Amino acid sequence: MIELTITPPGQPLSGKVEPPGSKSITNRVLLLAGLAKGTSRLTGALKSDDTLYMAEALRAMGVTVTEPDATSFVVESSGILTAPEKPLFLGNAGTATRFLTAAVASVNGTVVVDGDEHMRKRPIKPLVDALTALGIEAEAETGCPPVTVKGNGRGFTRDSVTIDGNLSSQYVSALLMAAPCGAQPLDIILAGEDIGAKGYIDLTVAAMEAFGAKVERVSNAIWRVHPTGYKATDFHIEPDASAATYLWGAELLTGGKIDIGTPAEAFTQPDAKAHAVMAQFPNLPAEIDGSQMQDAIPTIAVLAAYNKTPVRFVGIANLRVKECDRIRALSLGLNQIRDGLAHEEGDDLIVHADPALAGQAVHASIDTFHDHRIAMSFALAGLKTGGIAIQNPACVGKTYPGYWKALAALGVTYQEVEKPV
Repeated sequence: MIELTITPPGQPLSGKVEPPGSKSITNRVLLLAGLAKGTSRLTGALKSDDTLYMAEALRAMGVTVTEPDATSFVVESSGILTAPEKPLFLGNAGTATRFLTAAVASVNGTVVVDGDEHMRKRPIKPLVDALTALGIEAEAETGCPPVTVKGNGRGFTRDSVTIDGNLSSQYVSALLMAAPCGAQPLDIILAGEDIGAKGYIDLTVAAMEAFGAKVERVSNAIWRVHPTGYKATDFHIEPDASAATYLWGAELLTGGKIDIGTPAEAFTQPDAKAHAVMAQFPNLPAEIDGSQMQDAIPTIAVLAAYNKTPVRFVGIANLRVKECDRIRALSLGLNQIRDGLAHEEGDDLIVHADPALAGQAVHASIDTFHDHRIAMSFALAGLKTGGIAIQNPACVGKTYPGYWKALAALGVTYQEVEKPV
C-alpha cells in the first residue's frame, strides 16, 4: 500500500491551476455523441478512469472514438449502437454504468453492463425496474451490477415510466438520455418529488438539447421526451466544479489566492453552489444541506474541521451509496485526525470544529476506501496539520489524475512511501 504524507506549506498558496474538464458533462456528451449520427468534436474534456471507461464501451459497440489531444474526443457514429462481443467493464464509474444500462435498450442484442468489486456494491435496481416497466428485458440479480439487458433494437416503445430517483439522480438522467432513441414521446415521472441533486437533471437536459433533443418540463416531477434522436455536434466542456472545490478549499485554508481560470458563477454544475457556502469559512453555517451539491460535501466537511463552530451536514443520505460510504469514511477519517472530531447521527454528519488543529502534528493514516473524493478532501487537512497520510493516493485518477501535481505546482510538498498491508 502506498501512503502520501503532506507537509503543511506554512504559507498562503497562490498561483494558477485550471481544474480538468467536468466528469459529469464529459460522460454525458460522450454518450450523446455515440448516439448521434455523424462526427462530434468534444473539447475541454476530462481524460480519467471514468471517462475512458465510457469511451472504451462506446468503441466496443461500434462507435469510433479518437483522442487527438489530452482534452479532446472525436466521436464518429452511425447513431446505432451494436451489441458488444463481451460484457462492458466500467470499473467503478457510476455515470457510465447507469447511463449505458439505459442506452443499450436500443441495441439489437444482449448487453452485460458490469464493473469492479466496488461497482458491484452500488445499487441499480430502480433503473432496472424502470427498464422492465418499459418492456425491456433487464436483470440484476443482486440489485447491483452486473446488469443484463436484452435490447430490442428500437429503444423504448411505451409512453410513460415512473422512476424512483431517491438514491440517485443518475437513474433519471439515464432514462432521459436514452428516450430520444425510442419510437414515441415518453413521459418520465418521478415517484414523488424527492430526488438528490436535481441540478444534475438540468445538466443532462442541457446536454441533450445541445445534441438536438426536445425535452419538455411538464411539472417538477415529469419530463416529456420526444423521439427526435440526436444530431452530431461540437461541444466544449466546462471545468469540473467538484474538482474546483479542492482548490477553493486550499485557498481558504491557507489564506492564498488561486486562479482556477473560471469564476464560480460561470459554472453550470450543481457543485459550484458550494463556493458560496465555503466562502463563509471560518464561520460556516451551523447546518449545511448537501442534497444539491453532494460531491462537494467531503471538501466542506474537511474544511469544517477548522471552522470556529461545529457544523451539521444534512440531506446527504445518498453519500452512503457513492464510490464508498462517504459519510462513514469522513467520520472515520476526521476521527483519525482527532478522536471525537466527528460523529454520525442517522444519515447526518456532525463535525466538531477544532481550529486549534492548525499547526499541530498528528499521526493520521486516512483510509480512502479507494475513493477519489475522500483522498482529495483529506489532502486539504494536510495543508494545516502535519502527519496526515493519504492511503492509496492514486485513486484520484478516477476524476482528477493531475491532482497531486496541481498541489505541487502551488508549492505543496509531499512524500510517498510504500507500507506493508
